[in-house]
Amino acid sequence: MTAAGPTIRDRVVAWPWLAELAVVLWVSLGASALRAILNLLNRLTAGVALSDQSASIIVSQTPDRPWLDLAYQLAGILIMVGPVALVWYLLRRSGDGLASIGLDRSQPRRDLARGLAVAAGVGSVGLGFYLLAYQLGISVQIAAVTAASFWWTTPVVLLDALGNALLEEVVILGYFLKRTRQAGVPMATAVLVSSLIRGTYHLYQGFGGFIGNFAMGLLFGWLYVRWGRCLPLVIAHFAIDAVAFVGYLYLRGQVSWLP
Repeated sequence: MTAAGPTIRDRVVAWPWLAELAVVLWVSLGASALRAILNLLNRLTAGVALSDQSASIIVSQTPDRPWLDLAYQLAGILIMVGPVALVWYLLRRSGDGLASIGLDRSQPRRDLARGLAVAAGVGSVGLGFYLLAYQLGISVQIAAVTAASFWWTTPVVLLDALGNALLEEVVILGYFLKRTRQAGVPMATAVLVSSLIRGTYHLYQGFGGFIGNFAMGLLFGWLYVRWGRCLPLVIAHFAIDAVAFVGYLYLRGQVSWLP
């Protein structure tokens, strides 16, 4: 890149990375963002206040047949992490590998400590913001787990939390920022766009879901740029979702302050 701006050669070199990124988003979180936008439009035009509506994340498909319901849940998790496998393949093929985004076992203790610390801070602030957004009428009631209770429910809920963490942090954080950097996109711009996409695919939760996850994206993006590692943020995301999912599973109907 010259002082006069990007040359034709610069644009040609950048194009494959951006095209690859666009295709990955097309079949993963970009598609989720499009569905979330339509879901929000549906909610806003339903004639019912957002705070009187609810959104479920983990639901039973066939509660009368536990073995089939388990198969549905496991299949959903396998499908959800498909884009993570695609990112692994694309990074490996380009000679980068998952280690290039900090998804390896080179710093296990540091990654775990950082991840749990981030989870504690973000989780507590996030819960408070959700309750505030719900009271302000800009968020739906989030019924995190409405699946029937079987012996396998808690392990499957934890697997779902892990799948969510891998999908979001590998695709929209590590891989997204890796490819945009290779394409010459300024890091601040890339973090902002990544955060906007993260917020958008949470619009099914209402405007509160967008604002909260956009802010989380900015924080996670800043930490990723600072640490150069994706794994601590995967751990943080998993811990946040695991506590939220399992907590809701056992506390629903038991505490008065939980919508």
